Amino acid sequence: MKSYRFILALVILLAPPAPARAQDAQQRTPATSAPTIVVPQTPATVAPGDLGAAASEDVLPKAEEQAALLNHQGVLVETLDGKIVREQAADRAFNPASAVKLATALAALRTFGAKHRFATTFWITGAFDKATGTVGGNLIVSGRDPSFHDEHAVSVARELNQLGIKTVTGDLVVAPRFTMDFSPSSQRSGERLYDTLDATRRPAAATRAWYESRMALHDADALRTTPSVAVMGAVYVDAVPKEARAISTYYSPVLADVLKALLCYSNNFMAERLGDMVGGAPGVSRFLTEQLGFRPAEFRLSTTNGLGVNRLTPRHMMKIYRALLDVLHDENLKAADILPVAGVDPGTLQKRYANSPGRGSVIAKTGTLPRTDGGASALVGQMHTRRGETLLFVVLDQRGNVTRFRRWQDALVAEVQNERGGPAPFAYTPQTLAIRLSASEFDSARSSNLDEYEPAP
Repeated sequence: MKSYRFILALVILLAPPAPARAQDAQQRTPATSAPTIVVPQTPATVAPGDLGAAASEDVLPKAEEQAALLNHQGVLVETLDGKIVREQAADRAFNPASAVKLATALAALRTFGAKHRFATTFWITGAFDKATGTVGGNLIVSGRDPSFHDEHAVSVARELNQLGIKTVTGDLVVAPRFTMDFSPSSQRSGERLYDTLDATRRPAAATRAWYESRMALHDADALRTTPSVAVMGAVYVDAVPKEARAISTYYSPVLADVLKALLCYSNNFMAERLGDMVGGAPGVSRFLTEQLGFRPAEFRLSTTNGLGVNRLTPRHMMKIYRALLDVLHDENLKAADILPVAGVDPGTLQKRYANSPGRGSVIAKTGTLPRTDGGASALVGQMHTRRGETLLFVVLDQRGNVTRFRRWQDALVAEVQNERGGPAPFAYTPQTLAIRLSASEFDSARSSNLDEYEPAP
């Protein structure tokens, strides 16, 4: 009966009703005291045979419309203690799209820990003239931080200035795995770093990012000077030479904060780079097999960011999400510490639920592939109700319009919440991503006499 009511609700939601009927429906008093979430209807072209093509609230859904929903969607909703609330095609494989990033995040947290910081080390060759602030050799950078951006490069310039370094007469050498500003190219990343270190070449966007990060941290002192390190030579990619000396190491924000940005915006580049650190798609697949007991023949991961053809069932995704909650609990963290809160945090869920009673009551990861597998969409996470319950849910949709899929997902969440007294926001104090991603650290060689450094023979 619940599945039937949900299908009927979707038919009502997606069908274009006559104006008078729509007004009546919005003003009608609900049968229960639970508030009704009204999802705004937008005009849409409905293909023949699609759900809601020609239905009204007092007409039973056609058999083919019920079949369409059953064929397109997999659902699993559970209580925290594992009691099944809703289940539909829970063992059928779907393309979870960017919900795959939850598996990548889980593997990274288990591998590194939530407080792990990625290191980016700066090296020099040649002598250092303290009087002029000049390094008579090269500046080298190495690291694999997936979150290294313009503002962090300016912070590096400031740190090098505090070490006394203002000019490098040689080249900027970038180690092969260094990346910056989501660029997959180490060469282009090095060129961006070259420009951003030097105040006379610094892009306006980098200056703005630096200013905003300092303001977010209330670091007015940093804005009283203009950090700058001028590199006089060229930029190229090469390994760190044996004679190089490490002078400063920049440490990224903690992994939990990096994941918050990654999952809020569903950043494909960050997920791919983070996935590379745990063995890529084969490594995450191995993790799921060995740690969660997945059978290799029953799932497929071709990417760690969710692009392309991947296959997981709703039950697989529920196991991944529960394992993620477990590792967060072990780290004294909650889901909202790494996942977006709907209608509150920026990114993929910022506008969903923003203008409804459900605002703040859903914490979830989205997934969207408009073309792959005929269109795929996912919503995986947890919802909160006025009864104080937290319910875990997985909704996977495939082969259809992703905008319609999102409406199906939101309607399902709303119905389940309303059956339990209505939605209620999670206890959550938002913190801007600018603050999270600016919380970096340095470990520099201030105690060393750089001017006395001599290269090894």
